[in-house]
Amino acid sequence: MSAAVRTASTFDVPKMDCPSEERVIRLALEPLDEVHHLRFDLEARRLVVTHDGSPEAVLTHLEPLGFGARLASSEPATDEVPDAGDPAAEGRVLRQLLAINAAMFVAELGFGSWAQSTGLIADSLDMLADALVYGLSLYAVGRAVADQRRAARWSGWLQLVLALGALAEVGHRAVVGSEPVELVMIGVAAVALVANVACVALLARHREGGVHLKASWIFSTNDALANLGVILAGALVLATGSALPDLLVGAGVGLLVLSGAVRILRLRA
Repeated sequence: MSAAVRTASTFDVPKMDCPSEERVIRLALEPLDEVHHLRFDLEARRLVVTHDGSPEAVLTHLEPLGFGARLASSEPATDEVPDAGDPAAEGRVLRQLLAINAAMFVAELGFGSWAQSTGLIADSLDMLADALVYGLSLYAVGRAVADQRRAARWSGWLQLVLALGALAEVGHRAVVGSEPVELVMIGVAAVALVANVACVALLARHREGGVHLKASWIFSTNDALANLGVILAGALVLATGSALPDLLVGAGVGLLVLSGAVRILRLRA
């Protein structure tokens, strides 16, 4: 009896635009026995899955994540086995990504609290959310699927609580008032933007041996847009003397972090 032919299914994932979101998808799909290989194209927001069974079964694991995944095409896979890469090198890159995001979380939270900026505080939680996802990817190595999902749910609940706390802080400062320090907002958010671009470039260099990314794409990712939003808010606070731009961007980034927490919690048990 001949072996079943594997299928290569291409999914358009319009809301997948940064490395941490790729990691969420990996956490959802890699533990599945029927999934053999994942190939991501973040710039095109596309995912190719080599798998057994129907593509619709794979899609049922992607849809709850809220990235807008839809099946684009499906065809028999080639006999060529994709290169799995160097696990040790992948681990080193993940540790570097984790360190960058964790350091920026501490910096943005500290400066944001001192500068009375809800935008920086909320953006720090966006950095923490990415750090948690990279940490989960490191934790997942060699662990049972149940342990991976349990850790994911704990990180999702932590992210949810912190996001709600950031939104509550926005409401509190809207009522009692605040005086954001504009230049601190702009400077720290600019450093965070550089850190996010470095993370994307680091992952691309690891995979492709060089950085082949369009700046227009990098600066359209959710992480970069959040940083740019804080920079713009700082400029508007400086120009108008009003704290409203900081409060608005703080609420927006807080909602973005909240949606990320929900995606983690939607990972199937």
